[in-house]
Amino acid sequence: MPQESVQTAGELRAQLSARGARWSVLEHLADEEPVPRPSLGLEPGANLTPAADVGPVDLRELVGHASGNPHLTRRRAAHGLLGGGESAGAARPAARPTAVDWRHRWGRPWITKVKDQNPCGSCWAFGAAGLVESMTRIEHAVWAERSEGDVHDGLRCSCGQGSNPETALDWIAANGGLADPDCWPYSTPPAGLPAARRDAWRAEYTPSWDRCGRTVRIPGHVRLGDVEQQKVWLDTVGPLTACFDVYDDFFGLGSGVYHRTSDRLAGGHCVLLVGYDDAAGCWLFKNSWGTGYHVGGYGRIAYGEVDIDHWAKCGLHGTNPDPWTKRRLHTGNVYESGNGRAHRNFELLATTAGGRLQHWWREGDAPFAWARADAFANDASGQPAFTGTTYNRNMESLHVTTGGRLRHWYYEQSAGVWRDGGVFGPGDAAVGSTPAFIQSDYGKPGNFEVVVRTADGRLNHWWRINGAPWTWNDGGRFASGVAHYGPALLQTRSRHLDLVATRSDGRMQLWWRDDPDGFAWHAGEVFGSGTPATSAPCLIEGQYGAADEDTAGNYELCVGVAGGRVEHWWRGNAGGSPWRRSAVFGHDVAAVTGMLQGSFGFNLEVVVLRTDRRLQHYWRDGAGWHEGPVIGPV
Repeated sequence: MPQESVQTAGELRAQLSARGARWSVLEHLADEEPVPRPSLGLEPGANLTPAADVGPVDLRELVGHASGNPHLTRRRAAHGLLGGGESAGAARPAARPTAVDWRHRWGRPWITKVKDQNPCGSCWAFGAAGLVESMTRIEHAVWAERSEGDVHDGLRCSCGQGSNPETALDWIAANGGLADPDCWPYSTPPAGLPAARRDAWRAEYTPSWDRCGRTVRIPGHVRLGDVEQQKVWLDTVGPLTACFDVYDDFFGLGSGVYHRTSDRLAGGHCVLLVGYDDAAGCWLFKNSWGTGYHVGGYGRIAYGEVDIDHWAKCGLHGTNPDPWTKRRLHTGNVYESGNGRAHRNFELLATTAGGRLQHWWREGDAPFAWARADAFANDASGQPAFTGTTYNRNMESLHVTTGGRLRHWYYEQSAGVWRDGGVFGPGDAAVGSTPAFIQSDYGKPGNFEVVVRTADGRLNHWWRINGAPWTWNDGGRFASGVAHYGPALLQTRSRHLDLVATRSDGRMQLWWRDDPDGFAWHAGEVFGSGTPATSAPCLIEGQYGAADEDTAGNYELCVGVAGGRVEHWWRGNAGGSPWRRSAVFGHDVAAVTGMLQGSFGFNLEVVVLRTDRRLQHYWRDGAGWHEGPVIGPV
């Protein structure tokens, strides 16, 4: 049977002109070039829910509560979704804006970069992964790139096999979430395979064995059939997946609002809706064909066109990010776990009488009260380092003992108990100091990396391969003239380790490890205000300055200084700016013990040890630094 001829860009342009269409063909295509035909992937009709079968949903029941994202809380209040007074699920039509675009809303980016599914029929996996990525960003203020391969290969789909977002989201919810690409990547067949072999090609699904600790978990998805409610959802919650029929002309869509001009049905496709525009009468979508399609990978399609409103659209809320996603966003003795109804509890560990460690936690919803949990250990000489890891999201603690060693404890999530991980390290760790402790991306699960100040004023690096025989290794000593308090440590996006320590002269200094050239540590810039630092610094890589999931965010640093105050410093990593002091705040501060940037907008959260040996929480929003509750006595 003869193949149908491929339409050229010039022929499609003539077709649009004849039909009076108000959209254009891809500008980079010359008239004589054929319109390319990237892969689709919607499995016709299977597990897709018609919009008419869904009907209106109770939006107040689903999302009628305050969000950690203050913008969403305001939008829900405007729609009357935050309790009492109106019929269940009703929204105020006048409250809905005439256009929403999640790419840059409220002056910030919320959508991960455009990807390319070719040559496989996996649009449905990209739509589902894009939904998880965007909702994690919107609900928890963190970039969380996810792997389309995790769900595609987890479902044992071949390259040419189609499916749909509902099946993908069901699998994600039932299989512990969606992993990051380094746990299991999206892959495509080798180049040059014949079409039949390419379509039958299937990846063997063998993710890293710590997958359960590096997935964004979801509770399930929401089907929305009513177009007005879909727009309210886009305004008050976030993006939606959508599926539609694809005709031959759609492959050439450039700018403008797509209306069908062709009668040749090519198949079905799924995308991520990131907004709408009532004035133009269209949905704004993110495609998975790379940035060379439409306008930078984003297109517009008219309301009701090609059955886009015939099928229910899928939304998501209640994402639960993993410790791996948030590993650069905390330091010291505090971090944000996925525990609690809103998956944003604060977890805090501090020394108490008798060398014991006291675990505190704060629920992620009002009234945000701190509560005591378990106490353990009996030999802590200073504040601990505290984090969550990819071991089933276990909590992990490290402290300097009264005998100058390092001791590891971990909270086994499956059993709900703290377990002693043993003593290791030098015999001369500075008693009373705080070690730095992170999980790096060396190995799967990633190595533990520790740096501690030793009695001779130097820094000692230790590391553990996280597999049998689970032994700690001495990475050597470096630096000199380091103050007693201890360092702060993180792993950069370019993979080396960065460290900031307080010097004996009261200033701070950055050190960095050159991994490609022998893992050697090098001295970096010295900075400070002239007021001597009196504690270990707390250093994170935050979300300010991170324009997308691949761009390094600013460094944010807080340190206690003479006079019982806290200095906040920052460095713009993307632009290469120097360290700058932005604020001085607090009172009666003996030391800054922990810092994080969590799910409450882009707020910074700091915990200090006061001179009365109690802990206190400070936080910063757009209006500046605020004094929070006193925690304890410890």
